[in-house]
Amino acid sequence: MMLKPYPKYKASGIQWIGEIPEGWEVRKLKHICIKYAEYGLNISSDKYQTEGIRFIRTTDIDDYGNLENGGVYLNRSLCKGYTLNSGDLLISRSGTIGRTFLFNSKKNDKATYAGYLVRFSINKNKAIPKYIFYFTKTNSFYGWLEIQSIETTIENVNGQKYANLLLTIPPLPDQTTIANFLDKKNAKINSLIEKDKKLIALLKEKRTALINHAVTKGLDPNVKLKDSGIAWIGEIPGGWEVIKLKFIADERKEKERDGKEKPLLGLENIESSTTKIIEYNSTENVEGESLKFEKNDVLFGKLRPYLAKVALVDRDGCCTSELIVYKSSKKILPKFLMYKLVSKKNIDYVNSLTYGVKMPRADPNTLSNIKQSIPPFEEQQKIAQYLNKATSKIDKTIQKIEEKIKLLEEYKKSLIHYVVTGKVDVRGVEA
Repeated sequence: MMLKPYPKYKASGIQWIGEIPEGWEVRKLKHICIKYAEYGLNISSDKYQTEGIRFIRTTDIDDYGNLENGGVYLNRSLCKGYTLNSGDLLISRSGTIGRTFLFNSKKNDKATYAGYLVRFSINKNKAIPKYIFYFTKTNSFYGWLEIQSIETTIENVNGQKYANLLLTIPPLPDQTTIANFLDKKNAKINSLIEKDKKLIALLKEKRTALINHAVTKGLDPNVKLKDSGIAWIGEIPGGWEVIKLKFIADERKEKERDGKEKPLLGLENIESSTTKIIEYNSTENVEGESLKFEKNDVLFGKLRPYLAKVALVDRDGCCTSELIVYKSSKKILPKFLMYKLVSKKNIDYVNSLTYGVKMPRADPNTLSNIKQSIPPFEEQQKIAQYLNKATSKIDKTIQKIEEKIKLLEEYKKSLIHYVVTGKVDVRGVEA
């Protein structure tokens, strides 16, 4: 779809806005509002409920202006004078500044808002609330925010600054046209993105199932099975044995104390379920002790083990104490051990043995005594090679889909900016 510019443009008089279509105006946000710069409620968390009036906080709003699922509620008696009306625009003034949410009473129940959000009640005779909301998703708005942050040197944009935000304002009918066009176009883009995300989820499920089957049943579909004697393990191939983890892998417990700069890994550096190391950090300026690891050791995340943070390291270094370090014996291939520990069956069983409710942990001694089903070494090599190839293929497919999603997201942002700032004319154009 090729979009054309407007027939004529004029200078806006504002350097960071540039030219605007003829017939458009530049106005301050406060001049198109009935009420503006109204701060929300400062309520302590002990007042939160599971029902009542939805209490919208900055953390409840995503980058696209949607409300996250769940949330907290307040008693109606606390919300007098702070209840939102349809078309009210909320903008965050602290924390993640510039996040915006447009309240729509047709889609949302009654709601109120928190103190780090500022309310602007749009005068619908002067502007279409949805158009103003879309303006807050443009590069012009983000550029203005950056200027405010530099000028104040703090991550805080107060209500008065937002009130003086300059907006490009087309005639009301054109605002409606623009808002409707972007609603339809974004719905189509979001639908494509949602389908791609579902496909990624299915591929990840396939990857998990593939690993789980290979390390518990092997690669031969016709192999004869035998009872392992362990309820959670079930049947295993005839040539496999059941042995405690501590007899095939030693737990390294040596502390790193020499103070030299070395590669460092924490839980946040390992992807859930994929065994991928996102990046190595450095021990420079890190306080406290860490655990040593050597190349080909396997790390296992003992905090919230259901996240399946498992990795095979490709260098010497150290890690935080939330990771257990395993050195493989000659009886087990390090890569197979990695796949074995990250398998769904193992993760589920380990998770059933954790202690602690909010931050469940696995006890290293308990883990060392868990019995594992292990094939002969040659079969371990074949399984590891098979999984390397199969998971790599799935990972590449996922990466391509993620790149496609990124392009769609960038296109959506670009489209909003060009349409709302008048760079392209969508009047008479089908979305």
